[in-house]
Amino acid sequence: MDTPALSLFGGPTGPEGPPVCSGKGCRKPAEWVLVWNNPKLHTPDRRKTWLACEEHREHLSQFLGVRGFLKETVTLTDFTG
Repeated sequence: MDTPALSLFGGPTGPEGPPVCSGKGCRKPAEWVLVWNNPKLHTPDRRKTWLACEEHREHLSQFLGVRGFLKETVTLTDFTG
């Protein structure tokens, strides 16, 4: 069985579809990139990403923000990661 290729964001690429939202159980196409870092685990220059659809952007941003992890939120089309 072939395993689909994964994009930079962990979602399938090619015929399987575009990157999808990181919200639990969500399979909607991603529109936003939430760039974050856990300072207890990562060096200051390390950046990790979650993807979000419009519906989950605020919830995921708040989750990361209250923990002090969220660095920036950009549209998927503007992300240069």
